[in-house]
Amino acid sequence: MRIVLRLMTFLKKYWVSMVFALVLLLVSTAFSLAVPRLLGKGIDSVLGSTSRTYVIVAAIVIVALAALRGLAGFGQQYLQNVISQKVSYDIRNGLYDHLQKLSFAYHDKAQTGQLMSRATVDIEAVRMFMSMGLLSLIQTVFQIGGAAYLLIATDWSLALMTLAFFPPIAWVTIVFSRRLQPIWLSVQQLIASLGTTLQESLNGIRVVKSFSREKEESRKFDKDARTLYEAQVSAARLTAINMPLMTVLMSLPYALMLWYGGRQVVAGTMTTGDLVAFMLYLSQLAMPVRRLGMIINMYSRTVSAGQRILEIFDTQSLVKEKPDAIELGRVKGAVEFEGVSFSYDSSGPALDNVSFKVQPGQTVALVGGSGSGKSTITHLIPRFYDVSAGRVTIDGVDIRDVTLSSLRRNVGLAQQDVFLFSTTVRGNIAYGVPDASMEQITRAAKAAQIHDFITSLPGGYDTWVGERGVTLSGGEKQRIVIARALLLDPSILVLDDSMSSVDAETEHLIRLALQELIKDRTTFIITHRLPIIRNADLVLVLKDGRLIEQGKHEELMAKNGLYHQTYMSQLAATESAAARPKGV
Repeated sequence: MRIVLRLMTFLKKYWVSMVFALVLLLVSTAFSLAVPRLLGKGIDSVLGSTSRTYVIVAAIVIVALAALRGLAGFGQQYLQNVISQKVSYDIRNGLYDHLQKLSFAYHDKAQTGQLMSRATVDIEAVRMFMSMGLLSLIQTVFQIGGAAYLLIATDWSLALMTLAFFPPIAWVTIVFSRRLQPIWLSVQQLIASLGTTLQESLNGIRVVKSFSREKEESRKFDKDARTLYEAQVSAARLTAINMPLMTVLMSLPYALMLWYGGRQVVAGTMTTGDLVAFMLYLSQLAMPVRRLGMIINMYSRTVSAGQRILEIFDTQSLVKEKPDAIELGRVKGAVEFEGVSFSYDSSGPALDNVSFKVQPGQTVALVGGSGSGKSTITHLIPRFYDVSAGRVTIDGVDIRDVTLSSLRRNVGLAQQDVFLFSTTVRGNIAYGVPDASMEQITRAAKAAQIHDFITSLPGGYDTWVGERGVTLSGGEKQRIVIARALLLDPSILVLDDSMSSVDAETEHLIRLALQELIKDRTTFIITHRLPIIRNADLVLVLKDGRLIEQGKHEELMAKNGLYHQTYMSQLAATESAAARPKGV
């Protein structure tokens, strides 16, 4: 119940429409409750031959009530559907906005298929309850209360005997609800798992085909689909049992009514019209009780879906902006790490007491093996994660004291994990600066040595890029990402091994272009390219999260330490590759 109450807070904005829909619902229900009484009186009037005028008037009133009930029902159904669509719209947008605010730490562990399922299937389940279940539940309560009162008013002894069957019927519905809820939660989770399997398989379709794993992927998908099928069948089985069981249980008060009520009519203590009215009221009582089965089913699914949705809303970002955070203007680019330690999880530190200072405009080369902490340093500068100990400052200001947006406007990224959006080449380059002019976009593309390639495309800068840039080569994608970072014109530039997929000639051209661009900005470069390392103002050598050595190339070579060994081994590998005959 707590979950549903929390979901209903999204109705606050639409309380006026909700109240109006509720009034229409109550009016429609009241009209339906009035019909059996009028019909009973009409039957008694015909059988008693007291007044045909009453019969005619009753018939006209019944038709009028039916018409008014239809109009009220139309208004109610329309309003509650519109409200439910607005609520699902708000929940979906709120969920997406919240996901955008969560830090890298959350997205490192979250599965895309799970998140997509919660934003679609789960929200649709909530919408269905808001559309059909919520007001139907109110209508059911009102209709049961009204019908019960009118049954007692018609014949209290017969009413008490028939109403005695309803507590056990309600108990059965509660039992079914409790059994359905965990099944529906399992179904929601299995739908998400199936989506994850599908998403991963389609994203990696080239790998699947390269290794001829189509049959294995089909078997994996079939396994997940069968598990989902079995869970849905279990839910359907319980639902199928519930409805016939309700029908059987509801037949018992009908049988009692015919036996006891018929005897009263014969004895003259009850009129035929009252018995007909009683039967109709009992039917009106039976209808909402039967409807309870559907509502209970929808409620169970809503609780399961709501639990998964609210789980995301309840997740707090590990990177939080202070209420009094200041706006960071354009910085000079002095970056300092002061005793910084950081861990992604409990497995061990990714950085351990790292300290260094970078002056504005310097180029820093980060060197080290895989897992040494190079990328972690570049992720901490724009505050994708928060340090576990120590602090990171830019121009002497702790980055935790400034707004995230103003911080990230000063940091341009060209990451190793190249990502392009399914839009035009122009849109991808201008992603960080949507209002950039064509001249600015072209200048950034030329600097990244990608302009000539773009102009050779059929649509030029307006050429549509396939999903994740699938229509482009690795080098072309990386140059577009570099152009995207350069267009931002940041004071601090981060190139995370951004030249790993370009050929030697392209790398040379990019490096020549970057020499002018990095002159007045602080640049961090993760690379194994020897020319870049040699020309860097500062080289940071990392191993197992610790800063082993730092200094200029010549200074580190003179120490004859880890950097010297690493550099010489790379130099030997490069010379060996250069000496190898072509085609070998």
